[in-house]
Amino acid sequence: MMPILEEKLFGLFDRVIIAHPRVLIFFLLSAVAAFGFFAKDFKIDASADTLVQENDQNLRYSQMIYSRYGIKDSLVIAYTPHADLLSDETLRRIKELRDEIQKIDNVESVTTLLDVPLLESPKVSIQELTKGIRTLGSENVDRSLARVELANSPLYKNLLVSPDLKTTGILINFKTDTVFSELVAVRDRLRDKTGSGELTSNEASHYKRVMARLETTQDVASRDRHEDIVAIRCIMDRYRAEADLFLGGSSMIADDLIMFVKKDLKLFGAGVLLLLIFTLGIIFRKIRWVVLPMLCCIFSAITMIGILGLFSWKVTVVSSNFISLQIIISLTYTIHLVVRYRELQAVNPGADQKTLVSGTVRLMLIPTFYAALTTATGFVSLAFCDMPPIVTFGWMMTAGICVSMVITFMLFPAALMLLKPLPLEDHKTITIPFSPLLGRFTEFHKTTILTVSAVILGLGAIGISRLMVENSFINYFKESTEIYQGMKVIDQKLGGTTPLDVLINFKPQEMPVAGKPAEPETDGDGFSDFSEFDQADDRKYWITPYKMDQVVQVDEYLDGLPESGKVLSLGTLMKVAERLNDGKPLEAFELSLVFNNFPENYKKLLVKPYVSIENDQVRFFLRVRDSEPTLRRDTFLRAVYQDLTTRFGYAKEDVHLSGLLVLYNNMLQSLFKSQISSLGSAVFFMMCMYFVLFRSLKVSLIAIFPNLFSIAAVLGFMGWMKIPMDMMTITIASISISIADDNTIHYIHRFREELVKDFDYIGAMHRCHGSIGYDMFYTTVTLIIGFSILAFSSFIPSIIFGLLTGLVMLIALFAALTLLPVVIILIKPFGPSSLLEKTDTIHLFPLLNGGRG
Repeated sequence: MMPILEEKLFGLFDRVIIAHPRVLIFFLLSAVAAFGFFAKDFKIDASADTLVQENDQNLRYSQMIYSRYGIKDSLVIAYTPHADLLSDETLRRIKELRDEIQKIDNVESVTTLLDVPLLESPKVSIQELTKGIRTLGSENVDRSLARVELANSPLYKNLLVSPDLKTTGILINFKTDTVFSELVAVRDRLRDKTGSGELTSNEASHYKRVMARLETTQDVASRDRHEDIVAIRCIMDRYRAEADLFLGGSSMIADDLIMFVKKDLKLFGAGVLLLLIFTLGIIFRKIRWVVLPMLCCIFSAITMIGILGLFSWKVTVVSSNFISLQIIISLTYTIHLVVRYRELQAVNPGADQKTLVSGTVRLMLIPTFYAALTTATGFVSLAFCDMPPIVTFGWMMTAGICVSMVITFMLFPAALMLLKPLPLEDHKTITIPFSPLLGRFTEFHKTTILTVSAVILGLGAIGISRLMVENSFINYFKESTEIYQGMKVIDQKLGGTTPLDVLINFKPQEMPVAGKPAEPETDGDGFSDFSEFDQADDRKYWITPYKMDQVVQVDEYLDGLPESGKVLSLGTLMKVAERLNDGKPLEAFELSLVFNNFPENYKKLLVKPYVSIENDQVRFFLRVRDSEPTLRRDTFLRAVYQDLTTRFGYAKEDVHLSGLLVLYNNMLQSLFKSQISSLGSAVFFMMCMYFVLFRSLKVSLIAIFPNLFSIAAVLGFMGWMKIPMDMMTITIASISISIADDNTIHYIHRFREELVKDFDYIGAMHRCHGSIGYDMFYTTVTLIIGFSILAFSSFIPSIIFGLLTGLVMLIALFAALTLLPVVIILIKPFGPSSLLEKTDTIHLFPLLNGGRG
């Protein structure tokens, strides 16, 4: 049955493509042009949403906390003047910088060391807090006292100024986009209903409209923020003569990542093409064998970019290398066709072009089709991940494989039909006897190959057990980039870069627990009895000495953690207030003065971001030093939560950890878990493909073994070299096993063809190494060269991805040309000659003129 179906398929192929190449090329060019039109809608997304899980409940909680405490999108400028920080000239320039940035439309406020209250220059009493408070911008300020206060204040040290008083931070707050925030809230509500199956048909329609509007709003917001960042950097450039300035913040990182992705897309696309043109020219030494593969690659890339634009699939940091992958995959298909065509012409020098092209397609379509299926399987396995960008990347590359397969097997034979066969003497190919040498080595050193493979597998297993699911944002970038330099300055001098929110809920009738001081007597409503104030306004009396003592204890605990850079909370303000009170704890009346009569503009800065009286909740804002070598996010977060619920005695439901540190850690932990399921799924589906192709469980197990060997070797290498698994490297196993299996399928397919000639396993191996072995060598070299271009990226994970994937390809080549034939020879999975003649595995088509290969 299978041969009949195949003959019908190839008959249709001959009638449509071989017989009418010009018509086919016309329609193909029209289709590519049509898809190319939609390339204008191609978009890139590097927002923080691409670094978190879509269904992470911590994301919902973080969004609620940001809304509750009025946390805004912000940037920070690290400003290190060449002169003294508190000199007249420096302060004048900081004021000018602040005023210029303040004029940007989307900027709501700019806070500098000129704008914050000076409470100890000279020291003011608690009662004087209700009066006008000095700032560095006020007249007749004692700068010598201000210098001491800034360097030692719990508020400003490691936040507004560095401990050495040489660097200051300038905080830029942007206006809140209320429309965008409301759309996000509606989206999340409807998304939750979708997940629970409670979404009605009307709500489903509304959800689609909301998503469409949200995407448009987000695109506008991203464009506006990019323009804001460009404007800020232009302003900063005018001050670089007298100071070193670095911009930091999540918005800047996201915007720069988009620039990196755009740069990488251009670099990878152009660079890969140029390198591969050079490689093909060296290998095949004929223009047609360079032009035809490149046309297949370019048409495939253009079509895929158009498809992404048409279906609004956004490229993220994870998928920034999709163009290079698309080109590389397309090229492997064309190289197989070129090598097979030239081989057929060498065997049948008198054959006409139609016979050669048709024979090439007949011999290569089936193994290439199954190789494409198994490659797609590896990418589809990424759909088991909880990260939307990785899931999208998997489907994106699956579609790309289909596009490459269709275009290659249409354009290549059709274009070749318009050309005449080259004279045999023009078939000059660089010949490196790599494959035949490995064939001879394999024949006489089977034990050595098996022993070395076992050792590598053992070391790989140990290395895998040492893998870390950890990475620092700062390590994503080269030291020469502004992102790295800015993050380093902020991380080391201004209190850390990665935010963590610690939220603690106080019960309305908070009872003392072990280690806590007793709550002072209250008036029966839970509030201190202040006869001086209006008892009807309970908000004034929520702040009590008992609560503040708890806040200070937690603040000191968090501040004492080695990973902590800076902690801000009501406890920070309490420390300052106690300094104003000659080191003595504040009584209830004094607390009321501090928190209720503090000037409103300073309340927004020092009080409101850290307490929600309506929700009986306090917030501790912690910045973690991302460059801390000993930082282990998951361990750190678990320890903080454990200490707060055991050492401090808070109920588990009253302690919440939130913020980017939690979301990023959740993403890393999810990636590690999904890696197991995705890799397992890839292996299972590939085994199914092998079984369908080879009709033998034994052959399927042999086929999967070299691929698993390659993955074990590279993952073990990562473990030994302490290369962490993150959002980029986590995809290496699934991607590599899907690409590396191409060699395995073609080798076993060719081995079957060669074996039926004389049923000699050793002879078949040598003939394979002398034919398909060269093909595998050329393909792998081009793959490695293609992936090596990623080494020029500014994004470190892309560099590591490219180098490690190239390493996998190299290991897979050696495994396919040594370990695979050894296992085949020793096990003899195809059996004796009598069984070989009857086995319905791969249908061997007549090569040419009725002859058999």
